[in-house]
Amino acid sequence: MFIQTEQTPNPATLKFLPGRAVLAAGTADFTGAEDAAGRSPLASRLFEIDGVAAVFFGADFITITKSSDKEWHVLKPAI
Repeated sequence: MFIQTEQTPNPATLKFLPGRAVLAAGTADFTGAEDAAGRSPLASRLFEIDGVAAVFFGADFITITKSSDKEWHVLKPAI
């Protein structure tokens, strides 16, 4: 699956566009692995990637915020 990315005003955050629905309604914000546990298998898996600091789901996108010590060129392929 090819997933497009877009930059955001925050250089630590990227928007991932999978080309399909992510959530049927509303949004979901996850600030850590503990927050995602039991709520979202996808968010939980994303937090397993070293450097993922926050995850946000919209209707058709996912935004990922990275920790300051990681680089996007390393994280993007894993995400």
